[in-house]
Amino acid sequence: MKKTIIFSAAALVLAACATQPKFDGPAYLNPNAPVEERVEDALSRMTLEEKVGMTTAQSKFSSRGVPRLGIPEVWHTDGPHGIRPEVLWDEWDQAGWTNDSCTAFPALINLAATWDKEMSMLYGTSIGEEARYRKKDILLGPGVNICRTPYNGRNFEYMGEDPFLAGQMVVPYVQGVQKNGVAACVKHYAVNNQEFQRTQSNSVVDDRTLHEIYLPAFKAAVQEGDAWAIMGSYNLYNGQYNCHNKKLLCDILKGDWGFDGVVVSDWGGCRDSEEAILNGLDIEMGTWTNGLTGAASDSYRNYHMADPYLEGLRSGKYTTKELDDKVRRILRTIFRTSMRPEPNYGRFVCPEHYQAARDISAAGVVLLKNDNNTLPLNVPEGGKILLVGENAVKKMVVGGGSSNLKTAYEVNPLEGIQNAYGDKAEIVWVRGYVGDITRSYNRVDTGQDLSDDRTPEVLIAEAVEAAKDADYVIFVGGLNKSHHQDCEGADRIQLDLPYAQEDVIRALAEVTDNLVVVNISGSPVSMPWADDANAIVQGWYGGTETGNALADVLTGKVNPSGRLPFTIPYKYEDGPIKTERQYPGIKEEGSPYWQTHYDEGIYVGYRWYDTKEIPVQFPFGHGLSYTTFEYGDAKAAKASMTADGKMTVTVNVKNTGEREGAEIVQLYIADPVAGIDRPAKELKGFEKICLKPGESKTVSFEIDSADLSYYSIEENGWKAEAGEFQALIGPSSEDIRATASFELK
Repeated sequence: MKKTIIFSAAALVLAACATQPKFDGPAYLNPNAPVEERVEDALSRMTLEEKVGMTTAQSKFSSRGVPRLGIPEVWHTDGPHGIRPEVLWDEWDQAGWTNDSCTAFPALINLAATWDKEMSMLYGTSIGEEARYRKKDILLGPGVNICRTPYNGRNFEYMGEDPFLAGQMVVPYVQGVQKNGVAACVKHYAVNNQEFQRTQSNSVVDDRTLHEIYLPAFKAAVQEGDAWAIMGSYNLYNGQYNCHNKKLLCDILKGDWGFDGVVVSDWGGCRDSEEAILNGLDIEMGTWTNGLTGAASDSYRNYHMADPYLEGLRSGKYTTKELDDKVRRILRTIFRTSMRPEPNYGRFVCPEHYQAARDISAAGVVLLKNDNNTLPLNVPEGGKILLVGENAVKKMVVGGGSSNLKTAYEVNPLEGIQNAYGDKAEIVWVRGYVGDITRSYNRVDTGQDLSDDRTPEVLIAEAVEAAKDADYVIFVGGLNKSHHQDCEGADRIQLDLPYAQEDVIRALAEVTDNLVVVNISGSPVSMPWADDANAIVQGWYGGTETGNALADVLTGKVNPSGRLPFTIPYKYEDGPIKTERQYPGIKEEGSPYWQTHYDEGIYVGYRWYDTKEIPVQFPFGHGLSYTTFEYGDAKAAKASMTADGKMTVTVNVKNTGEREGAEIVQLYIADPVAGIDRPAKELKGFEKICLKPGESKTVSFEIDSADLSYYSIEENGWKAEAGEFQALIGPSSEDIRATASFELK
């Protein structure tokens, strides 16, 4: 007589922690067995119903396990910037826990602005520790969609306009998260570059543009970072929804790239049972319980890959081939995370994470302008610093969509300056303008009442009067995380600063010679007022330690080393988006979708501005320091290289100033005699170096044929043309200090 053995949770823990040299239980419970052996053993023991059950959600943020076999459910969590507060079983609203206030890390655009792979590793490791402590298996992030348009509401969650920069920064993040036994779920795959009509937008993109601009960061995450999870995006690509897009998921991700992890739908992103079953989706998650609209709380069985899938299997419509592949991937994820052999308990809201958040935030602050060395602040004893602007006091962790967090604390810029100066200077704040007075999101409350019914004229007059006797006036404005700004679900509607902030800046400039403008945003804003400011600082949503990090830079405790991860144009019309069909898209006859045509092709960001020789306010890669750097001549190791060889290019960089500082040395490649249309230059390397006054270092870049290649539609692959190339080295895409030419044979 056969017996069914049920393994309790306690038994599983004992099994996982067993130190005996021999394990007599089932192979899938043996923590020391190879993962693939465990996967196959578990799969062989599962019923059809149990297999299908694993492919769909059972609550807002969990999917099913197999209780009979002791295989745990899978717990997912937002987001890329911190561990979301616990929510109700079927709702977005928080569950009311008192011990789920996380460390809020800087927005990913802030991380990208560090141009520092070590900071990315620190970020991933720290947030991975917080996720593991909260017993989360899949972290829904990082995001690496390209900043195609500055209007995209989720640019702040991504890593800028350049695929190479995003690819280099995503790899350490993924590795840091996953060494904690938490799967990084890289999102939103792919060509998901706007929030307008995001569930009805069809991205029409040619293959060259797809492979050169919109896929490289995902590819790097998979092939270099070994990401364990990928999230499909809401939009369609070339007419098929991306959560079950055959070309993206089956042909490219799981085929060409060899991805062996799990594909998770965005919440409600699964729209068709047959496509989901056949085209590579592994776990279907949802908003509410029937995809996109409300339903009874027991309706998870109605999901596309739940009962409809089971019925199709029983009727013979589907075979178990696709199902077994899905379950293998889910089991592989479980054995890499909650059932991994190495015990890992993580850490949560600890001093080390607070310091990490502060260091990352400060490293990403970009000094855009600094006339007459206005910064760092040099306030006399007993002097006065005036802060003007809502963003000096507004808490920014709450809101913005799925990255909404409940943090243990949040230091705003006013508090950061107060902390820096204590009683050594008078610190005054006045409102200046009224922007977003929202105080809660998904029942996470800031505790702030920012309501103010005074007129703009009164607010400006108050600010001007307070500025007259101030040693420094610091205007802290920009965007926020409300609708039509930096926020999921809607795009921006203008490139200029909202709430008539320009009027405040110009009025302040009339009464002070020490005006510092700090722009807090996750996307580019136009700055027609730039000439009125003595110094301009690009800040970000810096999380828990925003204010302290900003104060570190303003006071000179930290020498700024951040660089722009996107271009700041003079005006939106200068950019590559010229027609409605490009953005936001058009309704074409016979189609239910908004057709968004990527007619600009590969000419995104600086590729457009530099190639077309269009002046910009601040170029990609730009950022100043409180010291200065001198570049020597670039030297190529040899005059030519072969297609299967490598080339080393070096440049000497010297700190010629009086402060220790860090420089981001950037390598761009140009193909001046290309036989095909190519950008003027493309980023292919960068290194952050720290130099003491008078110190020099030689920076080396290794180039191979991949760095010289373009994607050939005709040959369906990458191709490097023989001929002359140039290695261009400098501190930004516009400021090239050294050039070395070489030939590809």
